[in-house]
Amino acid sequence: MIKRTLIILAISNLLIISPLRAQMSDQGFREDFNSLDSWKPLTFPKIPRHSIYKIQKEGENSFLVAQADNSASGIICTRVFNIYKTPIIKWKWKISNTYQAGDEKKKSGDDYPLRIYVVFKYDPKTAGIFERAQYNALKLIYGKYPPHSSINYIWANKKYPEHILPNPFTTKTQMILLQKGSEHAGVWMEERANALEDYRQAFGKEPPYEASIAVMSDADNTGEKATGYVDYIEVSAF
Repeated sequence: MIKRTLIILAISNLLIISPLRAQMSDQGFREDFNSLDSWKPLTFPKIPRHSIYKIQKEGENSFLVAQADNSASGIICTRVFNIYKTPIIKWKWKISNTYQAGDEKKKSGDDYPLRIYVVFKYDPKTAGIFERAQYNALKLIYGKYPPHSSINYIWANKKYPEHILPNPFTTKTQMILLQKGSEHAGVWMEERANALEDYRQAFGKEPPYEASIAVMSDADNTGEKATGYVDYIEVSAF
């Protein structure tokens, strides 16, 4: 249940390191999951059981397999991109099943067989006085700035009519409900999202320009299990 509090700090560790390891991409990139060389683990100190991420090959094609079993962890891409120049995120995903106890509006149901994060780095140069004071205080406590915010594309467990919901643990994360329920479980689905427009709709303001992609499969709140698959993720201008 402490997962959403810890995710902010866990992601911040990698967001601070990643710009030193990779240049900002203004042209975008495509990840075909031939390996996990461009990805780093995203784990939480007080959650000992981690989801499993591995590459599976079928003929000439390869894809990411994410297995959650009463577990929680993710992976985050070390590539950094400019959301204003490359706002389009495309990907192909599939799940084995949704969670019976999963519920997007409850902390106890905040688990998803698969989710795609777009995580935005905090920029003190563009922050207002109040926000800067808040983040400076957090930096004094934790030794680093946490991320500014994130949008979270989820394969929702329930068929709520809303397209966007706040995460039940933090208002810093807004969830975009793309697939809903188990109707398409076991079927590859292709998605195309304008992350810049989704952020504006979700938060009602402009995002910081620097962003990263993370993938997560979790089941620590519901205690259930599921397997998610991602064939590719592409970040582009259009």
